[in-house]
Amino acid sequence: MTPSMQIILSMLLPLVACLTCVLLPKLNNLRDGITLVLAILLFGTVLRIYQGFSLGADYSLELIQFHPNISIAFKIEPLGMVFALVASSLWILTHIYGVGYMRGNNEKKHARFFACFAFAIFATIGIAFSANLLTLFLFYELLTVSTYPLVAHKETGEAKSGARTYLGILMGTSIVFLLTAIVWTHVIAGRMDFVVGGILADKTTAGFLAILLGLFAFGIGKAALMPFHRWLPAAMVAPTPVSALLHAVAVVKAGVFSMLKIGVYIFGIENLSLTGASEWLMWVAAFSILAASIIAMQQDNLKRRLAYSTVSQLSYITLGVALATSMGAIGGGLHIVTHAFGKITLFMCAGAIYVATHKTEISDMRGLGRTMPFTFIAFGIGAMNIIGLPPMAGSWSKWMLMVAAADSGQLIMMSVLMVSSLLNVAYLVPIFARGFFSPATGTGSTAINADIPWRERLSEAPLLCVMPLCITAVGCIVLFFYANSITDFLEPITQIPVPEVSNG
Repeated sequence: MTPSMQIILSMLLPLVACLTCVLLPKLNNLRDGITLVLAILLFGTVLRIYQGFSLGADYSLELIQFHPNISIAFKIEPLGMVFALVASSLWILTHIYGVGYMRGNNEKKHARFFACFAFAIFATIGIAFSANLLTLFLFYELLTVSTYPLVAHKETGEAKSGARTYLGILMGTSIVFLLTAIVWTHVIAGRMDFVVGGILADKTTAGFLAILLGLFAFGIGKAALMPFHRWLPAAMVAPTPVSALLHAVAVVKAGVFSMLKIGVYIFGIENLSLTGASEWLMWVAAFSILAASIIAMQQDNLKRRLAYSTVSQLSYITLGVALATSMGAIGGGLHIVTHAFGKITLFMCAGAIYVATHKTEISDMRGLGRTMPFTFIAFGIGAMNIIGLPPMAGSWSKWMLMVAAADSGQLIMMSVLMVSSLLNVAYLVPIFARGFFSPATGTGSTAINADIPWRERLSEAPLLCVMPLCITAVGCIVLFFYANSITDFLEPITQIPVPEVSNG
């Protein structure tokens, strides 16, 4: 199979899954089984592309050319390859989890739910493999539109209101800011394709470059920079598999991936460093990191706390771009991977708790760890990954961002990263501790009878909910030992050697 055909196949498989869900609305087992097989085939296809690309094969495809330098085209490069591997692998687990959650919680309209889910993966692969800004913008918008019905899935007044906020902010920022930035880039550079080193060097002044960067930063609303972050907590009215999709597999990762890809391939890391055009963005990212963490501490609803945590963690990646160093860019790319596995674990745990107990408030979760040990142990691992404690993969990406700040002489940014990690401890560890060490008292709590054997006290969610979160929790640990492989693979995106991460 030619490289072009492999790219086409990676786009077609999630579309076939979407069509399957539409055509088989009542045959739940057959529909979900076929979709799972297609998800596995997609991951296999992306793996094959990775193998070919690693061996030096050229993966590029121009689908439609509207005008010289204006086309819908795809090209494989290291950053997009990593993002596609993350999205395609986690689709398998989120699909399994989604089946368990939707059935265990007696949700309705499964076919529509999984059809939109599959289409969102199609859009995500399109973003990952985009060869230029126009292609990225097209699939970015498709991702927004396809996830809107998922946010509104419950069809309650609250769900519809949250979905309107979601759609309004994401579509508004992309049309007003992002599209303007893309057109302006084409006018300045005469092209829109992603090129190592960027296409804007010597094309305009530092001041205009800073303004253009601002249009991109706030136009990519999915990156959830403050003040355009409200859509993220508003979207928490969606079923938990959707929250996992939003926070780990597709939407927010598409946002920070786009921010990083544009920083590297449109502006160029060296160009940003020489002009100082990204210095203001460091302060916006730093504010988002700390402010969102402080707000997270005040949330009693578990999903809302995790949502504000995501706002904070996404800004780590934006900060990596703004630092304008090779280490910052590579650290941001690694953080896309490590945060994906940590945050999907936490959201899956939140959903499993809801399926098993219908509890959503942290204050009602005293003692639940003793009846749901697998879920709460996985939550603890995911929390340590987000905090950045070894031996969790998140420790490497945070370390690289810290070193990038030190290399840039940004002592305040180093302090922001350290304080943020302490705030992570403050709003995540008490949830784990409450589950295992607090007495089972209070509203909605369940008393533990020590006379009953522990196996009989277990009250976990269905296996299809618990198994995926255990796998992603293990992934948080496994990735710790493969961080160096990921950074080595990403190193060419900056054309500047990156110090090797030692896993010893």
